[in-house]
This record gives sequence, structure tokens and C-alpha cells, in this order.
Amino acid sequence: MWNGLKVCKCQMKAAIFSHMQSYTIGQAARLLGVSPDTARRWADAGRVATHRDQSGRRLIDGRDLAAFSIEVAQGGVGEEEGSYTSARNAFPGIVTAVTLGDVAAQVEIQAGPHRLVSLLTREAVEELGLEVGMQATARVKSTSVHIDRA
Repeated sequence: MWNGLKVCKCQMKAAIFSHMQSYTIGQAARLLGVSPDTARRWADAGRVATHRDQSGRRLIDGRDLAAFSIEVAQGGVGEEEGSYTSARNAFPGIVTAVTLGDVAAQVEIQAGPHRLVSLLTREAVEELGLEVGMQATARVKSTSVHIDRA
């Protein structure tokens, strides 16, 4: 039973997965700081798991992409073009860890080869709905890092 209705396990799993954010190969490539061809080759080689949507597009689960982004950053695997940065100090990436305390919280974002860590209030993390696997942007100004939900 689910919400008073009889449903099979496959319907329950589909409902759970529909709430989890997934990324196309192109989106994953941008977040990892590599070309779509590189991300596609990694998926073809089985380095990161993919599944297909109703349209047949390959998608990567947000939690899988978060774990893989850490692996890529630690291994130094990436494009030859150098590090990913922006003149406006904005680092779009994927949330790889959220640690909640009673009042404060710590959020880690992997933006290409860059790992950014921000300390902010628990309330801010809850208001933004930040979770591992979701896309977010770290904005750096002087010594502060601000997190924008994408």
C-alpha cells in the first residue's frame, strides 16, 4: 500500500526515482569540466552508471555523478585546457556533501577540478533544499562563498 493505494514495487521505485535529480551527458560534462565526448566515453567505459529516460536519452543519477566528480577530481582526470573558472568567480558544480549541525552546516561542491567548501547556517541549507547530487553554484567574493541553487 502506498498512500492508501495498491501499487507494485516497480511503481514505488519509479516514484522515488522521479524525485531524484538526473543529468544528461552534456550537463554532467559541464559540471565535471570536460567535453561531452569525454563524459560519453567515461559512461561507455562504465566509469559512471547511466540509465535511459522515456525519450531514450542517457542520464546520470545525481548521487552517482556527485561520487564520480570526487573520483575525477582526486585522480586529476580532466581536459587539457586547464582549470575551470569564471571572471565573475562563479563555480557551477554538483553538491557532493552536506553536513548539518544544530545551527551551522557545511556544504561541499565539486566544480570541475575545484572542491569548494562553504560554512553557512542550517536554515540556509534547508531553505535552498541542498542535497547531495543536485546542481548548485558557489560564488566567491573576497573571503566568503555564497551558494546559489541552480
